[in-house]
Amino acid sequence: MLALSYPHIEKQTDQPARLQRLPRIRVAQIVMDYLSYGWSVEEICRQHLYLKPAEAHAAMGYYFDHQEEIDQEIKQEWEQVEANRVQAAKSPFYTRMKARGLL
Repeated sequence: MLALSYPHIEKQTDQPARLQRLPRIRVAQIVMDYLSYGWSVEEICRQHLYLKPAEAHAAMGYYFDHQEEIDQEIKQEWEQVEANRVQAAKSPFYTRMKARGLL
């Protein structure tokens, strides 16, 4: 089997795919801008000046070749955010406004 190589992308076993130059940036983060806002690679780079066009193109190429993997990563992240939101304590302001029927 031929292994594909993605310039600018680093993927370690059981870890999310990341940019080599900016390892804190996951491919999924770039893809979320594409999915959420419909941004092109050029617009993603305009919005995130630290990204080089080659990195954003490589991230999108990786996504289209590994869509199920990245979609699952995004889904798990969303589920974690929602679980945290539900578990978070409500502020006293929220509690008062809810009790008054204002929320």
